[in-house]
Amino acid sequence: MTMETRATGRSKQQTSSEFYKKLFKLTIGGGLAFWAATIALSLLPMMAEFRAALSIPYIEGALEEPLLGGMIIVCCVSYFLLRFFDKIPTKNPIPKSVILSFVAMGIVFPLLGVAASRTSDALHIFLIGVTFNIPRFLFVGIVIGYLYKRLYGSESLRQSDKH
Repeated sequence: MTMETRATGRSKQQTSSEFYKKLFKLTIGGGLAFWAATIALSLLPMMAEFRAALSIPYIEGALEEPLLGGMIIVCCVSYFLLRFFDKIPTKNPIPKSVILSFVAMGIVFPLLGVAASRTSDALHIFLIGVTFNIPRFLFVGIVIGYLYKRLYGSESLRQSDKH
């Protein structure tokens, strides 16, 4: 193994380590934002109607499941923000993460439609779910982008490797 190969291997290892540190920080911060938005929205009467229509108990529907589901969604948004930072339009990380958050929301909507289809008033329940998911996903996108900007500026992972 030559010196250049070892140096390249170390550089890749540092890049990987740096990537996962960033991913962890963004996922934790975004996950907390997702959970906080869910708890705040769960206090509204329309969300009680939504949970009742889908037979979701408050503790599971407002506290437990959103924590796990939110962490998965936020981890995916954060991963794609870090992985494809330079390929997403705009230079500011906040709009970049909002774009990715809305893509994730578009993936979640069909699942919401399937769940709503099991109720007697499927369209009404689906529209309640959509209405409350739009601000939640927007908030999560803003928080992830803000955390990225605050922690790392507007640099991509590749740009930070050059220094």
